[in-house]
Amino acid sequence: MLLQTVRPNIVQAIRAFRVEDLQEAALANGQHFLYASLAQADSKQDVLDALAEGFMFPTHFGKNLDALYDCMTDLVHKSGPQKGFVVVLDQIPDSPRFDREAREQLLDAFRDAADYWGDRKIPFRCFYSFR
Repeated sequence: MLLQTVRPNIVQAIRAFRVEDLQEAALANGQHFLYASLAQADSKQDVLDALAEGFMFPTHFGKNLDALYDCMTDLVHKSGPQKGFVVVLDQIPDSPRFDREAREQLLDAFRDAADYWGDRKIPFRCFYSFR
């Protein structure tokens, strides 16, 4: 029921949602649950490393925003039919090495992924928090 209250293709602040509830809702709906803790990240490279580890990207992941988009879309799309995604980006850094522009570029990559999956009528919900 939790996911029915959230638009199917969106990137939004986690606000009142708990990570555990989002995970349970994703599993109950047969959707992928992807979680990455960015609490230790301070730079763009740190963030991309944490995402690659948290989302179990392939070793050939290029560790740039284009490669992130490719892994979130094309690579998964080629693996077969998908029921949907719930993504959590926990504690995106707010530091001189990862400033507002870097945060927006990161979120834009996930917005683009949400649009990609939305065009295919597959829900992609991304929730984030800042530290």
